[in-house]
Parts: sequence; structure tokens; C-alpha cells
Amino acid sequence: MSLLPPEDEGDGIEVAWEDQQRINAFSKFNTRLVDIQDQLKAKMEEKEYYDDLQMELELADDADPVLYKLGEAFFSLSLPAAKKQLRKDTKRYDSEIAGLRVKADECETGMKELKVQLYAKFGKQINLETGPEI
Repeated sequence: MSLLPPEDEGDGIEVAWEDQQRINAFSKFNTRLVDIQDQLKAKMEEKEYYDDLQMELELADDADPVLYKLGEAFFSLSLPAAKKQLRKDTKRYDSEIAGLRVKADECETGMKELKVQLYAKFGKQINLETGPEI
């Protein structure tokens, strides 16, 4: 008994050990990509908060101290020191986001290569489509 329509049923192509390794590698790339996309989404949201903070600091009065959160603690900083710290934090987020994008691209490249190989052998008998991208 088969769940596939007759036109999608194959000729009983046997899955070789190498093919199973490719399928497993694709699955690992996909899982890693989902994790990276989740991290990327979180980092981009945090960076957006920093961008909003930068706009707020532009409107702040130079005489008033600024409460700036570093880790789990808040520190009272002068406005120039807070702006300097904000620039440092923004650069750090930019580099973390760039690193995550590189990792995501590596996963996507690996997945594309494996898709070509696996679809060439299995055709419609295998589904390697993934979820939406960021």
C-alpha cells in the first residue's frame, strides 16, 4: 500500500548508505539553519532596540546622566560615555549578525548541493523543501 499517487511512485529505488548519509547531512544543515535563523532574528531585534536607543540619546540633555544597561546591571553614564558605549555595542551586534549570516549562507550552500544530488537520484520520491527564510 502506498500513499503516493501512481505517477509519483518510483521504480523502487534503493537507498544506498551514501544516499542516507547525504539525507542525514541535509537534515543537519536544515536543523542548524533553523537555529541560526532564530539567533539571527533575536540579534536583529536587539540591534533594533539599540538603534531606537541611539535616536533617544540624540534627543537627550547633556547635563542628565544616562542609565545604561551592561549585562544585568545598570550604570549611570554621562551622555558622551553612553553614546560611545552604544557605538561599541552596535558594532558588536553588527559583527555578530554578519557572522550568523555567513553561517546561514554556508548551510544553504550545503543544502543546495545535497538537493541537486538527492533530487537527481530520487526525483519526486523525496521532499527536501524547507521552511521560510528570514
